[in-house]
Amino acid sequence: MPRYAFRVEYDGAPFAGWQAQAGQPSVQAAIEAALGRLDAGFAEGARIAAAGRTDAGVHATGQVFHADLARDWPPFRLGEALNWHLKPDPVAITAVAEVGDDFHARFSALERRYAFRLVARRAPVVADRGQVWQVLRPLDADAMRDAARHLLGQHDFTTFRSTMCQAKSPVKTLDEIVIDELPYPAGQEIRFQLRARSFLHNQVRSIVGTLERVGAGAWAPERVRDALDARDRAACGPVCPPQGLSLTGVGYATDPFA
Repeated sequence: MPRYAFRVEYDGAPFAGWQAQAGQPSVQAAIEAALGRLDAGFAEGARIAAAGRTDAGVHATGQVFHADLARDWPPFRLGEALNWHLKPDPVAITAVAEVGDDFHARFSALERRYAFRLVARRAPVVADRGQVWQVLRPLDADAMRDAARHLLGQHDFTTFRSTMCQAKSPVKTLDEIVIDELPYPAGQEIRFQLRARSFLHNQVRSIVGTLERVGAGAWAPERVRDALDARDRAACGPVCPPQGLSLTGVGYATDPFA
């Protein structure tokens, strides 16, 4: 059976997350149903594997999954046909490539990249509703950058880990945090970009929620270092809502879509 890698983007708002769940809409279930209508060899109950399991309300522009199909498909035609069968779900295949049997969307991945959009302004956000986290007061981007540097490198991230996280170890290496301040109509946008081989459950949202407290002046930048060193979930700042978060890319030794 040929194996294909797919790059997919989706609006996470109507889904209970990526992973298929009984009685709940999921991105995985929507794609598997579409593949079942498209390829007779993709039987009911067959599974696809993704690079990351995004939570309810989290979006993606660069999620990757793979599937084994019965037919040999030209990649372009496969992407076009799958997009047709995905309608009207807010899910789109943006690239397809045939890959070897040794490719695995999750286990072959060398890094994941996430972006988080935060908008500070008094007026309600309309055009980007459901795509950003809104706060009312301007934020100090330089203070957040000072705080974020304490999180770079390898650490025990217990403080920034959900109590429901199933990872065997809380030790992760955060390779990059970029914090950009961008113009936004009648306000300010802060965009966070984080890169690591893998992340703990709720790690990004815990980090962003904590850094927002620094930007608002409620925390000194050094308090983030103290929270990290505490290795205690109670030391974390608030966990921000999911709608500003997006999985923007997955890195492999050889890019299957190049």
